[in-house]
Amino acid sequence: MKRFSTYSALFCCALPLVIGCTESTTATHEPEYVLVDNAWLLRGNIDYLIYANGVVTAANGDTIGSIKLSNAGSGAIISNLTGEVLVSYVNINELEILTPPAPEPDPIPEQPISNETIVTSTSTPAVKSSAQKTEVPTAAWLYKKNGSLYMIFANGAVTTPTGDLAGMFTVTQGTQGSIFLTDGSVQGESVDLGKLEIISLDNPSTAKSSSSAQKQNNQQNNQQKQSSAAKSSSSTTPTQTNETSGCPTIKTKGGGGSGWATRYWDCCKPSCSWNENAGGHTSKQCDAKGQSTLNDAGAGSVCNGGPAATCLSQIPFTINGCSDYAFAFAAVPASNGGQCGKCFQLTFTGEGKYSNDANNRAIKGKKLIIMVTNVGHDVEQGQFDIMIPGGGVGAFNGCSQMGWGNQGKQYGGLLSDCEESTNYSAGKYASCLTEKCNSVFKNDAKAKEGCLFLATWMHAANNPKHNYVEVECPSQLSSKY
Repeated sequence: MKRFSTYSALFCCALPLVIGCTESTTATHEPEYVLVDNAWLLRGNIDYLIYANGVVTAANGDTIGSIKLSNAGSGAIISNLTGEVLVSYVNINELEILTPPAPEPDPIPEQPISNETIVTSTSTPAVKSSAQKTEVPTAAWLYKKNGSLYMIFANGAVTTPTGDLAGMFTVTQGTQGSIFLTDGSVQGESVDLGKLEIISLDNPSTAKSSSSAQKQNNQQNNQQKQSSAAKSSSSTTPTQTNETSGCPTIKTKGGGGSGWATRYWDCCKPSCSWNENAGGHTSKQCDAKGQSTLNDAGAGSVCNGGPAATCLSQIPFTINGCSDYAFAFAAVPASNGGQCGKCFQLTFTGEGKYSNDANNRAIKGKKLIIMVTNVGHDVEQGQFDIMIPGGGVGAFNGCSQMGWGNQGKQYGGLLSDCEESTNYSAGKYASCLTEKCNSVFKNDAKAKEGCLFLATWMHAANNPKHNYVEVECPSQLSSKY
């Protein structure tokens, strides 16, 4: 366990879009925006135009990069053409929309919408933009509401059946999200891609549900998988959606306070896996690889030469169809004896213990439900040490037998490495951490999934502050305890 010794430097102007530290008194003029279609305007030291097909340009129309929707929150990330993160958090919902002065929309078809009117892969690409060429999409999700039909593409673009740009699909949690049209209206607030039909643009008359498409694709080849948890534009990294759909009811028991969250993963047998520590309510323990459950509560820890280790099934996770919460296991102060198996709700305040950067602000209001499996003699009151692979081994290291790469700094892990390597540029943490997770855990999909939770759902926030309260443990956690 640990108390972090690496503090994040606090910079007033760490991000390129953060307004300057002092307010200028010089008169400014509204710049001229070169638009190729309706676009969201992100104002800052540099103004960005964001198009529904994911292309991001400067005010003069030059392509700068792309926007990637987050699969673990309401925001998105802007990266340049080389993949470097320019803005770590963008909330599309809060941006104004600019419209070209002389738009030339395609004529609206007079005939009723039908599958025959949907564009095919041999016609004009569905996502239209002169700012950047795009590959012709081969499939889309179909969304119907109040007689209107929209196609949702994997890059987040939403079009009409004839291919006209209509808006953007923003992911809020797992496969759920909202459709924001270019006129600023919200067409769907709780759209679940996993429940929509999938249309093949090569054969538009054939629509499949996400689950039936998976079965057929898996039988035909294993190179392209579409699960019932259909992937969004941001699903280049694994999503923690390994639970059945549905958001549990969280019941407050009372008793709480404020504090902050740290992180660790030392592979050691959790303290709550010993009967004498857990009062008979013991936590799971696994073999040295973290895979198979060991039933011997008296087995020694790998950190002391024994066979028992932390189970990889206790990585953080989210649930399909539940945008309100994420779930994890954690260590609490050793002085809080008797808390094994208790659960707490952490509501993040948007501030960090050592920095108030955009990453911490991005998770303001998010709720993490944790279950106690361990204690730390260096964990302080109000501090919850979240179990996250790559979060740092802390005082003990039982991970040498796992075959993983370098775990980063002893206290703070891979994210602390990213802080130093980027010179504490918070806008670069998420991309740096994602790269490290993919590299360090390239041979362990489960550990990589847990590591990426910090980069996605937690927006690479370092030591975020929270308010906490004890709650009844949901079955999604207790089944893994």
